[in-house]
Amino acid sequence: MEGINRYSSPSVGDLTSYGAANRPVKIIQLQHPSPSAAPSSSSPSFWGKWSARMKRMTRAEWIQLFLPCYRWISTYEWREYLQPDLMAGITVGVMLVPQSMSYAKLAGLHPIYGLYSGFVPIFIYTIFGSSRQLAIGPVALTSLLVSNVLGNIVDSSEQLYTELAILLALMVGVFECIMGLLRLGWLLRFISHSVISGFTTASAVVIALSQAKYFLGYEIERSSKIIPLAKSIIFGADKFMWQPFVMGSIILAILLTMKHLGKTRKSLRFLRAAGPLTAVVLGTTFAKLYHPASISLVGEIPQGLPKFSIPKEFGYVKSLIPTTVLITGVAILESVGIAKALAAKNGYELDSNQELFGLGVANIVGSFFSIYPTTGSFSRSAVNHESGAKTGLSGLVMGIIMGCALQFMTPLFEYIPQCALAAIVISAVVGLVDYDEATFLWRVDKRDFLLWTITCVVTLFLGIEIGVLVGVGVSLAFVIHESANPHIAILGRLPGTTVYRNLQQYPEAYTYNGLVIVRIDAPIYFANISYIKDRLREYELEPDGSIGRGPGVTRIHFVILEMAPTTYIDSSAVQALKDLHQEYKSRNIQIAISNPNRDVLVTLTRSGVVDLIGKQWFFVRVHDAVQVCLQRVQSLNNSPKTSSTNSPRTPSSMMENKTSIFQRLSKQRQEDLSLSQLESGNLEISTSIDETPHLEEPLLPKKH
Repeated sequence: MEGINRYSSPSVGDLTSYGAANRPVKIIQLQHPSPSAAPSSSSPSFWGKWSARMKRMTRAEWIQLFLPCYRWISTYEWREYLQPDLMAGITVGVMLVPQSMSYAKLAGLHPIYGLYSGFVPIFIYTIFGSSRQLAIGPVALTSLLVSNVLGNIVDSSEQLYTELAILLALMVGVFECIMGLLRLGWLLRFISHSVISGFTTASAVVIALSQAKYFLGYEIERSSKIIPLAKSIIFGADKFMWQPFVMGSIILAILLTMKHLGKTRKSLRFLRAAGPLTAVVLGTTFAKLYHPASISLVGEIPQGLPKFSIPKEFGYVKSLIPTTVLITGVAILESVGIAKALAAKNGYELDSNQELFGLGVANIVGSFFSIYPTTGSFSRSAVNHESGAKTGLSGLVMGIIMGCALQFMTPLFEYIPQCALAAIVISAVVGLVDYDEATFLWRVDKRDFLLWTITCVVTLFLGIEIGVLVGVGVSLAFVIHESANPHIAILGRLPGTTVYRNLQQYPEAYTYNGLVIVRIDAPIYFANISYIKDRLREYELEPDGSIGRGPGVTRIHFVILEMAPTTYIDSSAVQALKDLHQEYKSRNIQIAISNPNRDVLVTLTRSGVVDLIGKQWFFVRVHDAVQVCLQRVQSLNNSPKTSSTNSPRTPSSMMENKTSIFQRLSKQRQEDLSLSQLESGNLEISTSIDETPHLEEPLLPKKH
């Protein structure tokens, strides 16, 4: 008996007292915390970690914290990096000039504000941003949002429209800085990729239709909904002009061809970046030579760099807050996503919160130089990376090119056809129509495909704001549904091991009669405890269909809860667990808990659940719980038999019984030795049919 107690938990008691046929069970002792123990997650505290980190930071790390550009400046290799940075900066800079004017027109602004937005923010972001390849400036999606919101407040021809666009840049920058400083970037994780893809696909269609007026030669209604746009295009068909349509279609075909060749052939990669410039040059040359009256031109563009001015019209701040949040979310999702991908490809770390702060400062400072909201561009960033950009120096080169264009080249921009700028926008947003993502989701996850479809359709027919809200709402509804209906599995024992796994995943696993082993794969809290209780009742009443071994009992005596995946339990779940224990107790069913998380165990201890259930029913392993519960079930199953053994025995039957006892004791000793070796890892499991049975049933005596 002394040898037995060495292996047993003191809280388990003497497990050999439940029948002569039972043998000692070896249990790993569970360390119960005191009720006053603090959860491990609270020590060390957040502030303790933060202060310790601040103390460990060196002077260089402090500089990098406030000026992220110091990271690449301090390690810059001139011979290796200078040439690719210059080439990438020139390539993207040439691409940025016409795109900036195009996106400004999409936003309902004069093209000069697109040039301003592609000039000042680049220099600020190079200093405070953490990505070395991200190309920021005007983008199509943000421009559409600006146009959609401000168009409902004031006509785009009025000066107030421009003032509100500049104010919006300031508000977006402040909001991004606040999110970066408070490290709130994690909030955007609740917006699934399906929502983003569906939203951008619908937005690309709306953007393309909004540019149709420059192809068709007549005005169409300004809207972010597809039905008003389609009606306006159809009802104005009598005003159609073929000259801008032909010219715009030819330029669009050239752009798409150059884009395709640049993507598919490495030797022609430069064509992708040269497309917008080619469109502008061709259109400007034609307009300069032939002066077609039916094709509208950009017109006069002010020459010179932007001047410092303070944003105005702060009385509209309250009405612009929802749009600010929406633009910030879309901007962050687009820019931080591509920035992280490029950082991983180029082998450096990127801090999302630092990225938010860098984008925010760029918008705040830019708003004092007449910009509208800017963010990272997917297409220009991809071209920057493909062109070999190594550091933020490529961004400085882009800014210099934009400054030269503002200072010296604006007289040339006067003759750019509007249809050429519209073709640049359409060619850029064609790539946002994500058919491949839709087909992928249909094959992989029908629920995500449904989410993609809902977001896309609602955005098309009800508008951008409602589309985003509905998409995020449905996405959160799916998250809440998953949280309120967690995965729960019935476990069985894998043959020849002490490992317990999901019966649905491992059909060869087997269960024991009188026991049900349940694993809860989620935190337990007020939202899912009712579902968990219902499932536990189902598992108690309905057989799982697996092959049961062990004692020949017909009902459940023990419910073992495997709580290793359960990281948290709240007060509502604690009370429900108490109620469940009382309910089971009234039906002579005992709860056993296996491998609880330390914080969960502290909560159960403080709430009195451990004392209510009994410390002896808390175990380190599922296998320990199974051994103890089987001993109890066996004793309950054998007790009626032992009481009915008082009938007279013949000498021959007594001799046979002695022989069977000796055989049983001999085999039981072999089983004990096998179990001990198996649990210590010294037993080599054989695949032979003749050798494995004693490993599969080490807890139960053999039947003869």
